[in-house]
Amino acid sequence: MERSDKFKDECGVVAVHNHPEAATLAYLGLHQLQHRGQESAGIVSSDAARLYVHKAMGLVADIFTEDVLRSLPGMLAIGHTRYSTSGDSSALNAQPIMVDCNKGMIALAHNGNLVNAWEIRGRLEARGSIFQTTSDTEVIVHLIAQSKEQTLPEAVSEALRQIEGAFSLVLMTSDRVFAVRDPRGFRPLSMGRIPNGAGSERDTIVFASETCAFDLIGATYERDVHPGEMVVVGPEGVSSRRFAEAKKRSSCIFEHVYFSRPDSTVFGRSVQTSREAMGRQLAKEAPVEADIVVPVPDSGVTAALGYAAEAQLPFRFGLIRNHYVGRTFIEPEQRVRDFGVKLKLNPVRSLLAGKRVILIDDSIVRGTTSRKIVRMVRDAGAKEVHVRISCPPTISPCYYGVDTPSKNQLIGANKSVEEIRDYIGADSLAYLSLQGLREACAEGEKTSYCTSCYTGIYPTEFVPLEALIPAPLAAKKQ
Repeated sequence: MERSDKFKDECGVVAVHNHPEAATLAYLGLHQLQHRGQESAGIVSSDAARLYVHKAMGLVADIFTEDVLRSLPGMLAIGHTRYSTSGDSSALNAQPIMVDCNKGMIALAHNGNLVNAWEIRGRLEARGSIFQTTSDTEVIVHLIAQSKEQTLPEAVSEALRQIEGAFSLVLMTSDRVFAVRDPRGFRPLSMGRIPNGAGSERDTIVFASETCAFDLIGATYERDVHPGEMVVVGPEGVSSRRFAEAKKRSSCIFEHVYFSRPDSTVFGRSVQTSREAMGRQLAKEAPVEADIVVPVPDSGVTAALGYAAEAQLPFRFGLIRNHYVGRTFIEPEQRVRDFGVKLKLNPVRSLLAGKRVILIDDSIVRGTTSRKIVRMVRDAGAKEVHVRISCPPTISPCYYGVDTPSKNQLIGANKSVEEIRDYIGADSLAYLSLQGLREACAEGEKTSYCTSCYTGIYPTEFVPLEALIPAPLAAKKQ
């Protein structure tokens, strides 16, 4: 199967405190976050006496059978679903990471990427630390274990002040759950509550990367974990402390463009609202005479709704997505052109034939998939194909938890818009402006955003991974 031409987020995290079916709730939360990672998943639970763990490669629903969930008892649980950043994915790097150290039993799950992890790892290894994985997350565990602070919250705080980059974490001991966001708030992390009724001393407190996870388990969204904040939930209730002062907010704008589900509230704003606004703004900036607006499913659907409404053109599902494409399939011996794309998408010829089509997508990465989709729409009889992208050209890799190709593989970094249009075979091509994207996501009202992938300007100082470690190990970094 051809390589995906979409960006991949590393993972999603969940945590549950004070529920008799904590592991089941964590499983359901991970199911809602499956779009954030499809390569491995894990859950750690606690019955106050010990921690129990199960993690494996594969999809959440396949890993966590009823028997597995029964083997994860207790009132507390954290979970993680993962996509590796590059190189081979490995069960060794599946999370949560669980260790028994001088601070007791600790389990940790991480969404993000630490830009100074390999520098710290080298320092720790020189002092005798032995690492079991190639994950940057393990650096945090070692820093906690080596801290001379007496209490776990202080040890965690000290460890977090040494790392740089994007981290939304959930951490668990036998009787407590911690939820943490980095001082710039790169990645989302929300807190919710499930009322347990008058007969219960305390409610169930839950955390998740996206609020859509709360809907399935009956939790009410309360607020986001603030940048630089550590929320601790234990027998004494919920407490909050700052491990670091908040820095200039740099929330990932691509969460609104593509990663997060439209039914989530992320960084205090509805993703559905943002994406519709992107489409409307794109229609204002890049109008074109056409007959229908067609989304590239699923990620282009919401922006296409906004574009169609603003342009007063019919919205049509001219491409139908097959949601049952597995990892393996049998390809005909006689090579079928664009087989990989055809496996996922099929045109509705009766809608496209003879029409001037506006094709809406959320991004163009390498351009290979866009080229095949344009050709597919033309082969279905479209008279014209006009491509509109609901974000600016991607010109730089992300170092904060997004799997992006190197700069020389990003078509937006190496070709002009006109050259890209010619490459993908469209009659016209236009991107949403950076200012238009910011306005669509209400920058300045709720948050300010990291737009490094569109500008090449990064909010943290760092040395790229490739310059710090040998190529074979860099290729394995998850």
